[in-house]
Formats: sequence, structure tokens, C-alpha cells
Amino acid sequence: MACSDNGYFPQMTPVMPAHPVPPTLASGVALAGLGAIAFSGKAIIVKLAYRHGVDAVTLIMLRMLFALPFFVVMSWWGSRQRAQHKPPALTGRDRLGILWLGVTGYYLASFLDFAGLQYITASLERLILYLNPTLVLLLGWVFYRRAIGRRQGIGMAISYAGVLLVFGHEVNLQGADVALGAGLVFLSAVSYALYLFYSGEMVRRIGSMRLVGLATSVACLLCIAQFVVLRPLASVWLLAPEVVWLSVLNAILCTVVPVVLVMMAIERVGAGLAAQVGMVGPMSTMAMGVLLLNEPFTPWLLAGTGLVIAGVFVCTRKSAA
Repeated sequence: MACSDNGYFPQMTPVMPAHPVPPTLASGVALAGLGAIAFSGKAIIVKLAYRHGVDAVTLIMLRMLFALPFFVVMSWWGSRQRAQHKPPALTGRDRLGILWLGVTGYYLASFLDFAGLQYITASLERLILYLNPTLVLLLGWVFYRRAIGRRQGIGMAISYAGVLLVFGHEVNLQGADVALGAGLVFLSAVSYALYLFYSGEMVRRIGSMRLVGLATSVACLLCIAQFVVLRPLASVWLLAPEVVWLSVLNAILCTVVPVVLVMMAIERVGAGLAAQVGMVGPMSTMAMGVLLLNEPFTPWLLAGTGLVIAGVFVCTRKSAA
């Protein structure tokens, strides 16, 4: 299709590409997109469950309880012996590392996120969590003095400006509780960034599926134990049926399924491109928040989302290439 200098398209006859998109690339992009959308639905389901009077401790326990069998199977699948490959035995250091990653990456990050969602919209929550790549860069600078390039610094500034734009607008609409919720979700993002920062060496040693299965199983047990300590067991029978079914949906559709989809996408197109496709996440959260939760759709939200996505793209463009 030809395009003139003035931007119009005088020829609209479709032309078959000389080099069709490889099936693995197309399927990988599709899997990454579906995984990102499924992940982003978590906040919507949590907000819907809160309408039935449930608290964060109970809600996260239900999510992890229903997800635990899947993660146990995942860890078993990643640990099994294949032809010409025997997974390494776990050392004492590996076990401590798995415990650390389970606490920071899934237990603490999930609990802080669920707690914060009581006070802020799903859209703002997703934007804050989407700052993870910038937080990993900051952790590298703090702990290893890894230089942050000029392009990455500009991208970070753009992303944080977008979050502050949406945050300031929500504070004006909903009051000071927004600051508490945003702070909790930001701490959740920091906790998960610590997981990403320290998991690289262990992924290479014991494998991604095995590590994810083991670390998430640890987090599931911690969330269940937290409920047993802090809440009476009988309170489970008083929950609205909607809370239970929403938790099942959250555990399967928004926790287990996207983990598998994103891992399959990374196998096909690599982590960089999968991360770029994942930029659809904030947009899908915003759309679902407006349609399912009646959250306000404002120019401030649209502008802030655009800034966050653009900033993260600038930060991660090199790795995606």
C-alpha cells in the first residue's frame, strides 16, 4: 500500500506481505496479550469482591487456597526428569532463596496490593504496579551502582509523572484514603521488584516453572497461615457465595492461567517482546474498570495511562529489541 507525503492513502488494495509473520511469533504475541489482560482482571475481581463486605486477609487466603493445587503441580512438572536433562537438586541456599522469593514476590506483594485496592481505583493500582521495570532499575543502582542511562532516566520521569497525574486527580475526588491505598500498592510494587531483581540467578539454575511453582506455593501457605492466625475459621461459612466464586475465578483465570500464558509467550518470542506486549495491561484494566466497576473515565486517567506506558516503553525499548 502506497502512502503519499501528505499522509493520505491513495491506494487501498491489500498487498500480501513478502515475509509472512512466523506462526511462533504470532502465537507468542497473542499469548502475551491474553496473559496481560488476564493478569489485569485481578484488580477488577478484587474490587467486585469487596462489595460483599470481605476483608483483604480473607480474600487473599481464598485466592491462594484455590491456586495452591495448580502451583504444586507446576513445581512438580518443573522438577521432573526429562530426557538428557536432570534438574539440579535443591541446596540449602536454594531453599532459603525460594522462601525469600515466596515472601517478597508473592505473599507480601499480593497482600499489600489487595489491601491497597480497598482505597484506590483498579486503574490507578495497575499503573502503579506497571512501574516495576523502573523499580528494578533503581534497585540495580542502589545495590550494585549500575548506571541509569539518560534514556532510562527520561522514561522513568515520564512514567512517574503519569502516576502522579492520576493520583492527584483521585485525591481530589476521593480524599486522603487514596494516599494510603497508593502507598500500599507502591510498596507491593517494590516487593515484587525485589523478587524480579533477585530471581534471575535462581531461574537460570533451577528453571522458571520450577521456581515459580515453589515460590508461589510458599506464598499460598503463608497467606493461609495468616488467615488462620488472624481470623476465626468459622468466618469462612459466613462469606457471601459471590466472594467464593469470584475468588475461584481470580485464582484460576487471573493467577494461574496468565502465569502459564506468559511463560509460553516468553518461550516463543522472548522476555523483551512479551514485556512490550504486556503494555496492553493498563489499558485493559482501565476499560474493565469503567465497564464493570463504573469507575470514572477522565482525560486525566487517559493522559496518565499514556504517560506511564510511554515511559516504561522508553525504559525497556533496548531489551525488547
